Amino acid sequence: MSKHLQHDIDILIEDDRWQALDFDQLAARTIIYVLDELVRHPAEVSVLACDDARITKLNTEFRTKPTATNVLSWPETDLNPEKEGAEPESPTPDPDGTISLGDIAIAYDTCAREAVEQGKPMVDHVTHLIVHGTLHLLGYDHICDRDATRMEALEVEILGNLGVPDPY
Repeated sequence: MSKHLQHDIDILIEDDRWQALDFDQLAARTIIYVLDELVRHPAEVSVLACDDARITKLNTEFRTKPTATNVLSWPETDLNPEKEGAEPESPTPDPDGTISLGDIAIAYDTCAREAVEQGKPMVDHVTHLIVHGTLHLLGYDHICDRDATRMEALEVEILGNLGVPDPY
């Protein structure tokens, strides 16, 4: 792992069920690991731990999809190049040297249901989704097969380093 930078991870827990997972520690540890591996500057990320009702409102407002989902990400800057399959661009630091990456929202109900359906421990599934959301903030996506393959391989590598089995 690269040198630990002073990242600012702002976590808001709206649904108390997240407390059973020690979500604030889980999210901070996971995001900091990803940032330490992939970003060369201190970074800021905000996380909302909510329920399906809240994420449905967010998904409707921002993606015009009136359904619950497991995780949403709002990158501060579009780091995804126009060329399909190209590596995401490096984020540009603010004048103070910090990179404002954006926001992540994660829904308890959907995560819990998916973990049961997939036969995975909830903590492993949530860790995967936090890695996934953080990679979106860094410009990774899964729109085309080549990008999806690259993003999934990076997720598997990061999760393995965190002691989480391959989710795919």
